[in-house]
Amino acid sequence: MPDIIEAGDLKKTYGPTIAVDGICFTVRKGEIFGFLGPNGAGKTTTMKMITCVSPRTSGTLRVLGMDPETNPAEIKQRLGVVPQETNLDPDFTCFGNLFYYSRYFDIPKEAAAKRADELLEFVQLKEKRDVAVDKLSGGMKRRLILARALVNNPDLLILDEPTIGLDPQARHLIWEKLRSLQAQGNTIVMSTHYLDEAARLCDRLVIMDNGKILVEGTPEELVRQHAGHEIVEVETSDDVIACLVDLKIPFEKTGDMLQIVAPTDTAREVARTVLDRCRPGRMITRPATLEDVFLKLTGRGLRE
Repeated sequence: MPDIIEAGDLKKTYGPTIAVDGICFTVRKGEIFGFLGPNGAGKTTTMKMITCVSPRTSGTLRVLGMDPETNPAEIKQRLGVVPQETNLDPDFTCFGNLFYYSRYFDIPKEAAAKRADELLEFVQLKEKRDVAVDKLSGGMKRRLILARALVNNPDLLILDEPTIGLDPQARHLIWEKLRSLQAQGNTIVMSTHYLDEAARLCDRLVIMDNGKILVEGTPEELVRQHAGHEIVEVETSDDVIACLVDLKIPFEKTGDMLQIVAPTDTAREVARTVLDRCRPGRMITRPATLEDVFLKLTGRGLRE
């Protein structure tokens, strides 16, 4: 079965600025594929090329078996897009936003009305059918945007930060709906800054930085390969730092804790040594996460 998206040596430049620098990836039918990376990594630019919004500078890109440069209209007919910003029409109700959006896809009025009501029920907004958009909470607006993206029964759903700014309950509801869509056979591509979201949802993902793909794999593979099973953290003090230096145990400072940089298969052994020799006031041994991989590969410095 052909891949839903195929990219080879894909580049995007804006004058002298290289936004996407020769990346290669594929997205398979029926999977949830994630783009992770700090601000300016190239995630959104890549998604704009996929959605036919921004032409590539060079390289190859095929979406649903077509080239975005030569078949943009055909591709857009089969896409559903959830943008990062909330861009619902304030002049319409929840139903109106879905019904009138369906007109872009030449869906007959009767079918459009039926589809709008089905989608409002799917995202649990049936009771808000005739409510104006500006009366909705942030979580409700994100759910309505998801419903709007599904109006045309897309073969490929693109989500840019789908749960940005939402409370935990709203995030979990969006996650539930995305899993439901995948179970129905939908292919989903998403970018997110929430590492727990990526770990929970994505079958495969890439971590990008400076326009390049640093790693690709399943969340479990990436954690195992780059962070191991466990992470050791100890409370910061001059004595503990001196002890670690004396023992030649590398570490990184993370807030008020020191994170031990140990080989992935010796974390517990290192923890026992540190506990016996350095006697820290507080020590934590915890499971490694995708966030540990992300910070290890992209650094801890703040990105604007």
